[in-house]
Order: sequence, then C-alpha cells, then structure tokens
Amino acid sequence: MSSTDKVFAGSVPKLYDEYLVPLIFSVYADDLARRIAALSPSDLLEIAAGTGAVTRAVAALLPAGVRYVATDLNDPMLAVAKQRQGEDPRMSWRRADALTLPFDDDTFDAVCCQFGAMFFPDRSKGYAEAKRVLKPDGTYLFSVWDRIEDNVFADDATITLGKMFPDDPPLFMARTPHGYHDKAVIRADLERAGFTDISIETLTAMSRGPTADYVAVAYCQGTPLRGEIEARDASKLEAATDAVAEAIRTRHGSGPVEAKIQALVITARS
Repeated sequence: MSSTDKVFAGSVPKLYDEYLVPLIFSVYADDLARRIAALSPSDLLEIAAGTGAVTRAVAALLPAGVRYVATDLNDPMLAVAKQRQGEDPRMSWRRADALTLPFDDDTFDAVCCQFGAMFFPDRSKGYAEAKRVLKPDGTYLFSVWDRIEDNVFADDATITLGKMFPDDPPLFMARTPHGYHDKAVIRADLERAGFTDISIETLTAMSRGPTADYVAVAYCQGTPLRGEIEARDASKLEAATDAVAEAIRTRHGSGPVEAKIQALVITARS
C-alpha cells in the first residue's frame, strides 16, 4: 500500500460523499444496515466510518436507547459524517485507529466496517482488535470490494489512466480498494485473529450515475486516485478526469450510465 492510499483530505471528503457514496457505497450500506439491525445490538461500534454512509443507514433502523460509536482514522472524513448525521443522542464520534481501538475488552455487541479492511496495514491485527472489543458471542460484520474486473467503472478509470501515464500508471484502485478479495486469505486472516465462525458472501449490484462525467469526477477527484494523478502531473487532473469520462461515455453511453459492482460481505463470530 502506498503512503498516499489513506489520504482523504482537501476537497476529497466532500466529493467522496457527494459523488462516490451514492454511486457505489449506498447500496452496500443499506444491506449492511439491515444485517446489523437484525442483530438488535445494544452497543454498536463502527470502524472506518468515512463520511457516514453506513452510519446514516444504520441509525435510521436502530431504536432509541442504542449506544452507537462511529470511528475513523481520518478527521476530515469523520467531520463530514458528523455533520451529515446531525444531533443524535445515540451517537458518539471518535478518531480511532482500527489497529489500536481505544475501548475496553467486551464492550460491544456488534462491530461493523464497510470497505475499510483493505486499508488496514495489518488486517489480522485489526480483526483481533475487533474481536477484543466484542462481547462474548458478538458479531463482526464487514465488507471489502471484489476484484477490480468485477467493478467496471473502477476498472475503466484505471485502464484509461494507465494509457495516459504509461510509464507510471496510477494503480490506487487496483492496489488498495480492489486488492483484498481472496476469500481464502480473508478467512485465514480472521482465523489468525481468533474468529472461528466465518461466512463470506458475494454481493453483486449495479452502480448508476447520471452522466459519464459524474462517474469520472467521483473516481478521479473523490478518492486518493486524485493524489496519484496530481503526483504525476498536477496540471493534468482535469484532463485525466475528462479522459475517464470519455472512456466511460464510449463504453456505456452518453446519457445515464450503469455498470456492475461487486463486493464481499463477511460475518465473523468467535
């Protein structure tokens, strides 16, 4: 993982929330929220909450009296999440590293994490921390993206930018968001952390954007891919975004566009 892969700063959090969340995250946030609500937790921890896509979906389904702690390593992302959620007596917000959670053992009925585990420098350590803070018989629910070939817009953007920067292609999407999808590896990492009851489900959906330009802005300017582009040539951010938009328009049409997305949803119990 590159040192820039976890940098969500500047205008990225706002664009991420406005563009990328409805494009690819909301459908999976709604699914995860339903799974969490079915557990009826009294104490819930969310790791890597980002701008709060899951937080908002889960909070809408949980009753009064639940204690819900949302954390993220990145303060700008968490600030957007807190602002979007508004005042909610059930909620508290903490900056926290998934590998060193600032909570006591046996604190939460459930721990959830949407599309955050790919960014953990040591996944087994992150999973062990989730297990540590779970109460006995607690549940860890999380998701990761499947391979980039099954996430078409991300693949379109990566291929296009590779042609634009052939000597040093920006590979953030393939390397990190879509770089941790081997089910055997995920299962082994969880078992190493002490989980024994593990299920991994493949969940396919459709990503829909109003235009190709919208999709291009989401990926090129609302993710750390932006930093990769600017590191190669800061003057080419708009040109890169336009190139990705044109590639998507050519492949998917000039009006509203849609393409396959695919993720893995993992349930782990000790």
